Amino acid sequence: MKLAVCNEFFEGWKIERIFDYAAEIGCDGVEIAPFTLADSVNRISAARRNNIRKAADAAGVEIVGLHWLLLKPEGLYITHPDAEVRTRTQDYIKALINFCGDIGGKVMIHGSPHQRNIQKGWDSDACWKWAVDLFAGCTDLMARRGITYCIEPLTGQETNFITSMADALKLVAAVDHPNFQTMVDCKAAAAENRPHVDVIAQAGKALRHVHVNDPNLRGPGFGTLDFAPILKALKDRAYTGYVSVEVFDFKPDPQTIASRSIGYLRGILEGLSA
Repeated sequence: MKLAVCNEFFEGWKIERIFDYAAEIGCDGVEIAPFTLADSVNRISAARRNNIRKAADAAGVEIVGLHWLLLKPEGLYITHPDAEVRTRTQDYIKALINFCGDIGGKVMIHGSPHQRNIQKGWDSDACWKWAVDLFAGCTDLMARRGITYCIEPLTGQETNFITSMADALKLVAAVDHPNFQTMVDCKAAAAENRPHVDVIAQAGKALRHVHVNDPNLRGPGFGTLDFAPILKALKDRAYTGYVSVEVFDFKPDPQTIASRSIGYLRGILEGLSA
């Protein structure tokens, strides 16, 4: 498996500097939140996309892909009763898929709880169908661009749509395409009140990505969650994808978060290989 950091906690850093620092601390890749680059990826020129890809290559790291997909621009929503809103959202997801492909990314992680939550008075069955249809309408483009799109199970405190691995797998089955899969976020998985290794086992062949974070919103090694069994479970199932450090508490600073998190994970992996 490979290690990465997400870029959004490097607040104020240019993406080129993040690539260089990630390489310096031994990361294999960097995962990008597109809103950190522009309010809309449609505003990012072909030349800039090419330069981002070249900068990663020059630093010696991979661009893992994208996450935090629908935070910007405003007004996007995958379960909204208004067909115009859903069409606009689908169009932007397609723009994100193309952007991800252009910069060399391979996975996209769909969290965005506020853009999928089923509001009071909405028909939940209809919302489910709308979400399935929206994603299914993007699968051909996912395949053409070589992107695996992962629905992220989140906690019930964040959303009421896809709040468990069981929900995620149900959506994966409904969309029914090899480029639409799921992932494990360790913070969110903790809310299932069972061992993380069981969540990983349930994900099975649909598991394409992992976010490592502590339930306290900080990085691995900054809280009480033991990541050794998690990494061992991934190693035992011959997982070859990325394990990305994603945090929501940006203190004390990006260097400390990234270097300590990656060092902690690297130490576990070295122990598992001994």
